[in-house]
Amino acid sequence: MGVKQKALEHSTPLILTDQNMNDMQHYCLAGMELVIYSRRSPDKDTSNEDALALLPFEHDGFVAMIADGAGGQRGGKQASQAVVNYLNESLKGCSSENLRNAILDGIERANKEIQALGLGAASTLALLEFHLNLVRPYHIGDSEILIIGQKGKIKLHTLSHSPSSYAVEAGVIESHEAMLHEERHLVSNLLGYDDMRIELGPPLKLQRFDTVLLASDGLFDNLSLQEIIEISRKGPLRKAMLNLTSLSLERMHKDTDTSTPNKPDDISIILMRRNGP
Repeated sequence: MGVKQKALEHSTPLILTDQNMNDMQHYCLAGMELVIYSRRSPDKDTSNEDALALLPFEHDGFVAMIADGAGGQRGGKQASQAVVNYLNESLKGCSSENLRNAILDGIERANKEIQALGLGAASTLALLEFHLNLVRPYHIGDSEILIIGQKGKIKLHTLSHSPSSYAVEAGVIESHEAMLHEERHLVSNLLGYDDMRIELGPPLKLQRFDTVLLASDGLFDNLSLQEIIEISRKGPLRKAMLNLTSLSLERMHKDTDTSTPNKPDDISIILMRRNGP
């Protein structure tokens, strides 16, 4: 899994789908170090239904995203690829002034395209815009965004659009109970739905050494939030990614029991850190 860090050209979008994914890739872009990982579920022979993208704009901005095609439904792979492709088209020639509208327009167009497939297809989306050390999150479904500061302080954690997450937020159940709940796979908001809604967060300034994580539910269904925080923020970024993915895959291969989360699934992660001033 050794990979060299590459500088990503600012004029070149990076779109990763099942055809060109290569487990782990290491980049630097706009002053951020990024490590990207995606792998299909260990219990299936079909394609990885996740899609990822890094879409640069202007000189020092980019958009990072993960789309997770809804498993168990027809067209999951087509749905996630439609999301990243339509957002790529929408962001071409985009400036920071019209970025928000371009993102929202790309999401709306992707939603219509997924519905037009007529397959009942759907996809999640976790998207983060980055410009001049400011970030803004957008998300739909149960792919999540996490920003971790010094000493493990949570600066941002998006709420998964799922009944189990809402129950945790309301104090009805504990987070460890939600991970083991029989209905943890249910999602209440997806691209491809008539009533799809976009959750848009406020801008947040990144500080030096803040760590940013975007991930599909393949990570959050197998590791606790505290495990993810502790692993992500410590040591070199590439080693952190290796530790995250190794533990996730170890959990996926275990027999289901009542004490340890276990949900084989496609897993995709974008891990970023601001190392500069």
